[in-house]
Amino acid sequence: MGINYTLLANDMKQLIREGRDADAVMREQFEAGVFKPEDFRIRRVAEETMGRGWVDACEPDLDRSVALIRESDGVDSTAFSNITGQIIFSRILESFDRPEFVGTSLIPTQPTRLSGEKLPGVSSLGDQAAIVKEGMPFPNVGFGEDFINTPEIDKRGMIVPVTKEAIFFDRTNKVLAEAAKVGESLGLNKEKRILDVILGEASTFATGGKWKWKGTEYAVYNPTTVDWSSYFYINQITDVLSDYTDLDAAMEKYGEMQDPNTREPITVAPTLTLLVGPALYPTARNIVNATELRVTTGSSVQTLFKNPFGSSVNVVESRYLHRRLIDNAGQSAANSRLFWFLGDFSEAFAWMENWPITPSQAPPNAEAEFDRDIVAQFKASMRGTPAVLKPHYVLRSTGQG
Repeated sequence: MGINYTLLANDMKQLIREGRDADAVMREQFEAGVFKPEDFRIRRVAEETMGRGWVDACEPDLDRSVALIRESDGVDSTAFSNITGQIIFSRILESFDRPEFVGTSLIPTQPTRLSGEKLPGVSSLGDQAAIVKEGMPFPNVGFGEDFINTPEIDKRGMIVPVTKEAIFFDRTNKVLAEAAKVGESLGLNKEKRILDVILGEASTFATGGKWKWKGTEYAVYNPTTVDWSSYFYINQITDVLSDYTDLDAAMEKYGEMQDPNTREPITVAPTLTLLVGPALYPTARNIVNATELRVTTGSSVQTLFKNPFGSSVNVVESRYLHRRLIDNAGQSAANSRLFWFLGDFSEAFAWMENWPITPSQAPPNAEAEFDRDIVAQFKASMRGTPAVLKPHYVLRSTGQG
């Protein structure tokens, strides 16, 4: 069933006259799936809201005064902007939230009203449960100061313009394509920044590439050559991911991670995430999904117990993992294929966000319309940055053997 543009335009105009939030009503319709961006024709929206005469005046070779046409009662630029804005922003969101952006789904979003902050906390007590003799007072305990710093947050955004030509020639597909590019670009930018931090290849604290704990910066991943007296977490190994023994070695190393204050073992999530690139994805799936494990001893084959990793490890593939290691870390194509990561990413990292991807529209701009024939402009912006919170919850393997 097609869209009744006349009814839709009249409903929008009525909401505007009543002083209600017409933009919110349109947004709810799109979110509920009643409308989809590809269902619309921008010219038809303009004809029902701005008037047929206004649309005809958009013809490039027609010398007519749009300003005079706007004085008629049939013109309603607000209704046009409300409808068109939701068409465009819905397409932006579709391209922003893409399933291949796995880094975004691995870490939680932490809203904040600050740009770079000191996150306070109370250090764990560890094992301080002393024996209390009969009739003796219970001992008092003190809480140690614990805090981390997060990077400053920057703003990113882009604008989608709607020109007179796009309306007159009904270039709806072109406008939607531009909106999709904006959403994809902003989503890809967020994904790459998150991956750079997860991969340990964002080099500075300002980019989220360092863990700043109690005023001191630490690398996200520390190799096995680091002295235990200097670091309480050693979360980088070199094991090649080839079979269950490599995952078992990673689990063992992961189990050695310690709380930074008490040096007690960290609380391990019931299901850990194994992050790999396309080259290792089949192997990772085979390891985790195997129903049983076998080991060859001499000339015989011994069947081991049921695969212990089936319910405790979730495999996630990133299509961008290899490329980020090559482009941002200078790894060779061969080496980049061998990297893999295991842990609880939701504990180790966070997306510090002032505001999510947010739409806005420019007010009527006679200068932009006169200079460039831009009738309306719609902007999408976001303000956020990745941060390292507890690096000892994720382990990295370079896969070099």
